[in-house]
Amino acid sequence: MKRKTKFRLLFALGVIVAGFAFLNILAYRHAYAMMHFSSAGQQTGKPEGLSLAAKLKVLLSGVNVPRPFGKHAPAELDAACQTLSFNSADGVTLAAWYCNRGPASPLVVLFHGYTGEKTCLIPEAKAFLELGASVLLVDFRGSGGSSENYTTIGVREADDVAAAFQFSHAKLSHSATVLFGQSMGAAAILRAIHEAHITPDAIILEAVFDTMLNTVRNRFSTMGLPSFPCAQLLVFWGGRQWDFNGFAHNPVEYARSVKCPALFLHGTQDPRATLAEGRRVFMAVSGPKEFREFKTAGHEAYILLQPAEWRAAVTQTLNAVAPNSTQAKTSP
Repeated sequence: MKRKTKFRLLFALGVIVAGFAFLNILAYRHAYAMMHFSSAGQQTGKPEGLSLAAKLKVLLSGVNVPRPFGKHAPAELDAACQTLSFNSADGVTLAAWYCNRGPASPLVVLFHGYTGEKTCLIPEAKAFLELGASVLLVDFRGSGGSSENYTTIGVREADDVAAAFQFSHAKLSHSATVLFGQSMGAAAILRAIHEAHITPDAIILEAVFDTMLNTVRNRFSTMGLPSFPCAQLLVFWGGRQWDFNGFAHNPVEYARSVKCPALFLHGTQDPRATLAEGRRVFMAVSGPKEFREFKTAGHEAYILLQPAEWRAAVTQTLNAVAPNSTQAKTSP
């Protein structure tokens, strides 16, 4: 009897160990797929929109994220738009579009979100141009015209933000510099302020997440699946693959270093970066700040959903840093 009990305990322990090992293998593969862009295939759909069969397939094989490429020409933004390139601190080549409205205008530097690239921000860039600002749209590493083939969800992208800021100050002449970022781009801006000590005149952040762990947890929630322990394993292995601590990727902590005026824009129905998470980041900022909610908006471009409200919010920020150069237009 004792021998049978011992065998059952050993068998159960073996099953637990094998199951944990299998979960780690799956998590490693998922983290790799999320952070390395593929060369072909169709991008996996939004988690909340997947069928049960599609969700099971994703759980077993991971997501497919093709390298983001833009399909628009610079002239579609502005006839005088220029293409530029500069290097990040680790030698990564970054591609950008630059539209100059003159030295008296403020410069808005725009940073896209995860799986995006600079042309995703054409609607916002056009609006900033109409408001009298100059714009610099930047491709993060791995996206659009930039080099590399990976993303770190805002960690190393912070180096790209710092490089763009330093390039703009050294090579471009403007009355003020405003950084605009969506989701991952917003997190990268905060990290660049905290780690690289850059000093923009103002920042505008859309749909910022509060921690890397929570944004991964939210992806499981949108699929209707429990996040523990898979979210923790994903964050662990994602960080190990790129030699950083994913659990320390914390925009709330980064926000404590922000002293310039900060405008937060957030959708009330965002399932990937919840309203409560955005407010946690907002509360950590000690300088002048404002939080604008976009009713019924999810994880999407607010300018397309509520253009008048979006323009009114950003106009106020631009006027605060360059009151004599912006045109306070609020109509869409």
